[in-house]
Amino acid sequence: MKKETIKKIFDLLDESIDKPESELEYSNPFQLLVAVILSAQATDKSVNKATKSLFKTHKTPTDFVNLGEEGLKTYIKTIGLYNNKAKNIIKASKLLISDYNSTISDKLEDLIKLPGVGRKTANVVLNVVFKKPTMPVDTHVFRVSNRIGLVNTKNPLDTEKALLKIVPKKYGIDAHHLLILHGRYTCKARTPLCEECVIEKYCKKRVIPKK
Repeated sequence: MKKETIKKIFDLLDESIDKPESELEYSNPFQLLVAVILSAQATDKSVNKATKSLFKTHKTPTDFVNLGEEGLKTYIKTIGLYNNKAKNIIKASKLLISDYNSTISDKLEDLIKLPGVGRKTANVVLNVVFKKPTMPVDTHVFRVSNRIGLVNTKNPLDTEKALLKIVPKKYGIDAHHLLILHGRYTCKARTPLCEECVIEKYCKKRVIPKK
């Protein structure tokens, strides 16, 4: 895809999306980290619902360690894989206290040492908290970027690397939000709303005849 076309795609997405930002609700970097861990294989809406009361009284790693694994489960039991997520969040909280003075690092290599934190989660924190031009690749980013033809990749890591090479510098921070929100509300997995899509004419799928 030509450089000019890529820029036009992101220009149009930026014009059509009011707030290219995370839809997770949080009040500090640690809470964002917890929310992103919880969001794996879960919707942001379900995470926000579960953390609404939790985050009112639990704001730091120490708060979560004091709450304990079983206590945390009572708040997040409506979220998929909550048992494993609770275990990882408490372990991560303890590690943050012992090794990082209860602060969230701005380095990828530090973040991925935390239990339950993979590359995608770490990149979300780096992007949202520290405003770094990272490319967290979730199912929406992977699907949309391959479907419309921005990249032709087989896995999240290759998608991340490919997108970082082509995303216009202007959209370095917002690009993954634009792709996520476009995938969440327009370029849906099973029933993409092509008739409402602002970048439909640039989409690779557009040239595939209907069977």
